[in-house]
Amino acid sequence: MTQIDAIIAQMTLAEKAALCTGATAWTTTPVERLGVPEMFVADGPHGVRRVPDATSMALGALPATCFPSASATACSWNPTLLHRMGQALAEEAIALGVDVLLGPGVNMKRIPTCGRNFEYFSEDPFLAGELAVSLIDGIQSRGVGTSLKHYAANSQEEQRMTISAEVDQRTLREIYLPAFEAAVTRAQPWTVMCSYNRVNGVYASEHRQLLTEILKEEWGFEGLVVSDWTAVHDRVAALQAGLDLEMPGPRPRRVQAVIDAVEQGELAEATLDEAVRRILRIVFKAAATPKGHPFDETGHHALARQVAADSMVLLKNNGILPLAKGGRIAVIGRAAREAHFQGGGSSQITPIRVDSPLDELAALAGPAAITYCDGYPEGDSSQPALIAEAAAAAQAADVALLYIAMPRFKEIEGFDRTDLDLTRHQIALIQAVTAVQPASVVILNNGSAVAMSEWIDGAAAVLEAWMMGQAGGGAIADLLFGVVNPSGKLTETFPLRLADTPAYLNYPGECGQVRYGEGIFIGYRYYDAREQPVLFPFGHGLSYTTFEYSPPRVSAETFRDVDGVVVEFEVTNTGAVAGQEVAQVYVHDCAAAVQRPPKELKGFAKVALQPGETKTVAVPLDGRAFAYFHPGHGRWITEGGEFDILVGASSADLRGAVRVTLESTAALPSLLGPLSSVNDWLADPVGRVVIGPLFAQVQAAMQATFSAGAGGDDREAMDAMQFVAGAPLPELLEFMGDHLPVPPAVLIAGLLQQVHG
Repeated sequence: MTQIDAIIAQMTLAEKAALCTGATAWTTTPVERLGVPEMFVADGPHGVRRVPDATSMALGALPATCFPSASATACSWNPTLLHRMGQALAEEAIALGVDVLLGPGVNMKRIPTCGRNFEYFSEDPFLAGELAVSLIDGIQSRGVGTSLKHYAANSQEEQRMTISAEVDQRTLREIYLPAFEAAVTRAQPWTVMCSYNRVNGVYASEHRQLLTEILKEEWGFEGLVVSDWTAVHDRVAALQAGLDLEMPGPRPRRVQAVIDAVEQGELAEATLDEAVRRILRIVFKAAATPKGHPFDETGHHALARQVAADSMVLLKNNGILPLAKGGRIAVIGRAAREAHFQGGGSSQITPIRVDSPLDELAALAGPAAITYCDGYPEGDSSQPALIAEAAAAAQAADVALLYIAMPRFKEIEGFDRTDLDLTRHQIALIQAVTAVQPASVVILNNGSAVAMSEWIDGAAAVLEAWMMGQAGGGAIADLLFGVVNPSGKLTETFPLRLADTPAYLNYPGECGQVRYGEGIFIGYRYYDAREQPVLFPFGHGLSYTTFEYSPPRVSAETFRDVDGVVVEFEVTNTGAVAGQEVAQVYVHDCAAAVQRPPKELKGFAKVALQPGETKTVAVPLDGRAFAYFHPGHGRWITEGGEFDILVGASSADLRGAVRVTLESTAALPSLLGPLSSVNDWLADPVGRVVIGPLFAQVQAAMQATFSAGAGGDDREAMDAMQFVAGAPLPELLEFMGDHLPVPPAVLIAGLLQQVHG
């Protein structure tokens, strides 16, 4: 018997039930008589939000390093850097007495207006999964746990507590679950947090398919499932579905409900014991890490600056950047003086320090003469005098730097944005400044995509600085003056307008449901399929240098899915300064039995290159890179055939392609049934053989019928065959009529017996 089994054997029913519900807002319930300690959890996607009073849900927290938010760090495309950031987060958690950090979030950016998009990585599940694995590994390598969230299909804040995401199984598996799957199977987060919403009518906290069948049984999740705070509606139903720990506490009525359910035979005590076992494993794992060690505040601040610089995306540059030192610089915008560095809500950090973008700019600008104007008010009002002052300052300068932050009232956890725009005053400000100063650079602080069509043509450059963390002000200065060469690339598409977005007609839903009608076509998958113009494509990002790609080559032109294939190519820095390039690898299925996107990201590498330097990039692609989820078979499958492997600098800037042939090793049972069409039979490898002779008879009969008729020709026979082929098999048999040796029902049963054995 293990130590944990021995403890469970000694626990009373009341102690077991209590352990499965939090003791406070942030701690689990201890069992002191058996040596079971409490476990302290804290919000932590981009910094440790450790509240001083565990009974309080207030936002005030002890000081910690505020790193850039997930929408920023994802744009680094740098798993190694995220691993280092994770280690730093863990060191601060240890110093502050925190056992588990509640993050990262890997929900898909289905709509760019989601108020919590700044906490999520990407619109692409593969990329989100890769980054989550690195961050989780980094945190847990130091003995601090993580909580992968929000599981699952949580892509809007509108009605987030009750909305039902109506999503088909293929879309769920190919888009909304893969990032969770990668993180669980490769990094084993200590906990997984369920979301508030319902999924196909069932609350995520009570969803047995998600929590038990997929997460624990299929993916082999070893940790505990925790609720999002107040996400549980029926504690007994949640336990039966696989939710182990309810937060926050205390909740005496919930504890009593579990006790009553066991005593009345409504809940098996073995089910409760399994939840207790999972909780105890994590509690003791957390207790094994000594707490209270100090951390390097200066070093972490420097790391936060590096992460921010690596994550910012240069969207446009007509050659004005990097800036030369000296001259006259007009700095316009409140975000230059009051750094907009994080989002609001549960992830809000109390930073140790915050770099002023204006001060950091002055520190690097040399002898430059800097003037400053507020540019825009704090709220949503319009103040023409501020615009006039800014335009005058810009006109008198050699260059204008506009620091524009999306105001908090437009972008915060709890509700969604109603548009993609900056405020009307901010738009008017940019238009006025760029009209009088062609050398204008717009620096944006925001958490998700922004519409720019009204003003971007007038801007000489646009730098997407995101919610950049406490050291982001210095990172902006580093990029503006070329101390650091920008290397961030977008992990979400910037559309021209909200009406162009994939979920536009389905969001926010009605009557308590939101239909994921766009299916697997979100983000660039949708824009590619529709050939829809966008403002900036997925993967886009500029540099102060240039890169060339060699034609890609593969380890095998024909390969089995179980073996995979490796694509290789060279990247050369053809410019005059050192830089980093994010090389992206996409896969295109040349012919498939189901509808598939034109291309899907399946690999990437960030390469650092000196001027003139060349490096070889090798990206392995396993069978999953070519597979899709088949709802009928209930599993991922590959189809043999041709695929294009595409290599490029963004989803819209492809530099080379190579065609390969995949040999599928999948042994799949036939899905043919009594109402399957003739085409279904002909597409099935076994069905095609079985029905072949019969179909040949039909073809002959059709040919004879139309040839004998007045004016008949082969074209009419072919049209008739196409009509028959699309009909259910019984229709074909009815056409055969008296030519059949047995009744149609008997013949169909015999054919199906041959197919299914």
